[in-house]
Amino acid sequence: MFAPNQETVRRFFCEAWAKHQAAQPLAPMEALAADWISQHPEYHDDLADAEAAVAAQFTVEEGRTNPFLHLSMHLSISEQVSIDQPRGIRAAVERLAHKRNSLHEAHHGVMDALGETLWESQRSGQPPDALAYLERIQRLAAS
Repeated sequence: MFAPNQETVRRFFCEAWAKHQAAQPLAPMEALAADWISQHPEYHDDLADAEAAVAAQFTVEEGRTNPFLHLSMHLSISEQVSIDQPRGIRAAVERLAHKRNSLHEAHHGVMDALGETLWESQRSGQPPDALAYLERIQRLAAS
């Protein structure tokens, strides 16, 4: 199983963005990451210096979203949709994207559902409830 640490994740995003800006060839996951990074110009400065990115702290008190967590969630959701796991997420995300006129905005709604699902899992000590996660996304798409 692939289980990168915080430094590895941060370097991955910084390197993908640097390669994208230099018009260098990208591996498929790097290309996906660069696509999401390009849609988040507010994170470009955070990704410009890998050493600073590795050392950076993103606290709630600062009022800033952790760009690496946010981008990782985009990648996770993209992967879930691509393999339709949990089954039905692809259709639910497509409906939500249509409703919001934006795949990007749909992802942000799915992030809320994912965050809530993971929080419940951590609180209960149980694995994430894929059905509850999917139902949250379906409710967003239907409301």
